[in-house]
Amino acid sequence: MGDFAAVVMAAGLGTRMKSATPKHLHPLLGRRLVDWVIAAVEPLHPDPLVLVVAPDAVEAFEGRDVAVQQQPLGTGDSLRAARQKVGDAKQLLVVSGDHPRLTPDLLQQLVDEHRASGATATVLSFEPPDALAYGRIVRSPDGRLEQIVEHADADESRRAIAEVNASIYVFETDKLWPALDRIEPVNAQGELYLTDAVRLLVEAGEAVAVFKAPDADEVEGVNTRGELADAAAFLRARVNKKHMLAGVTIVDPQTTWIESEVELEPDSTIHPFTVLRGRTRVAAGAEVGPHAVVVDAEIGPGATVGPFCYLRPGTKLGPGAKAGTFVEIKNSELGAGTKVPHLSYIGDAQIGEDTNVAAGNITANFPHQPGRPKARTKIGRNVRTGIHNGFEAPVEIGDDAWIAGGAYITEDVPPESLAGFPPKQITKEGYLRGKRND
Repeated sequence: MGDFAAVVMAAGLGTRMKSATPKHLHPLLGRRLVDWVIAAVEPLHPDPLVLVVAPDAVEAFEGRDVAVQQQPLGTGDSLRAARQKVGDAKQLLVVSGDHPRLTPDLLQQLVDEHRASGATATVLSFEPPDALAYGRIVRSPDGRLEQIVEHADADESRRAIAEVNASIYVFETDKLWPALDRIEPVNAQGELYLTDAVRLLVEAGEAVAVFKAPDADEVEGVNTRGELADAAAFLRARVNKKHMLAGVTIVDPQTTWIESEVELEPDSTIHPFTVLRGRTRVAAGAEVGPHAVVVDAEIGPGATVGPFCYLRPGTKLGPGAKAGTFVEIKNSELGAGTKVPHLSYIGDAQIGEDTNVAAGNITANFPHQPGRPKARTKIGRNVRTGIHNGFEAPVEIGDDAWIAGGAYITEDVPPESLAGFPPKQITKEGYLRGKRND
């Protein structure tokens, strides 16, 4: 363990979310809400980084250093639960797990300010557009903290204060733990608040500094689904801006949702109303959208996707490949230059280079018989399928083969062969003459 540790408090139930899912586990642009906080803390290299969670949430944090708050008895009790895990660290960063907009840079500024000030504790503050029910920061003449006044306890003059508490702190632990031991329940529920430990430090004559966040938007937390949506829009803009600064064209950032783990190479283009999720990769020169949804897929150099296209996990498009309008592809690979232009479902398939899949093609990969696994369809290079073809897996189409329109293929087709031959059209000329009702 090192001299600097961090605790992320993520044990709250989030009752204002009105959800069976704990607030900190709600999905948010490709991560859980609390994962954004962890990602902001980790670059500071705390040792250890402890997550305080509720008993029912322990399994959700496998591989993490976890402390359990047995009952939801307030922020003070939450930090008490982490004490043994923190060990002998001399400085402790305490972060609420519902602040997904935080950045490593802001937290590093807070820690640096704490160390430079020589204070016993440093409180992160900010000035939101609406102070709402946040605790107000009352400063002494020298700028240090004099008091944190909760909204319910504040008179009109205190409620007029614009600077509020972000519930994020840095402490010297030799002074923190004794103060934390002294706090007492403040209501019938027996809750213990960390702000009371801060108050005790001030009353004991300890220097408590305040660092005001330069950008209030980075400090806003999440307590409701509306605020979760606000955070998603904020993070979407941050992610999109990062990609655009790196050389990606995003035609309309406000209608484009790109999750945190997506990788985009410079000179790729993302068109409006596109959603890129999971570990999707988009290579240089590729164009995606409009109206495309791509999940855990790889899009090669110069490939095109959409409009109105759905690429599901395991999809790989080779250089110059095309997945077009009303096309769905799952767990399949398209070779270089291969095109699936419109109205097709390709699942569990391997398609070679320079093949053209005509409209209305389906790879039937899921057998009716119980217990039989899905099978794969293999289509070679330079194949030309017809419209309205079905391929019943497992089946293999050889290189340079042609498939007749309207055919349902159940047997392998050798290379350079023509297969299919649907029933011949029969026309009964004049059949309806005199049979129609006028």
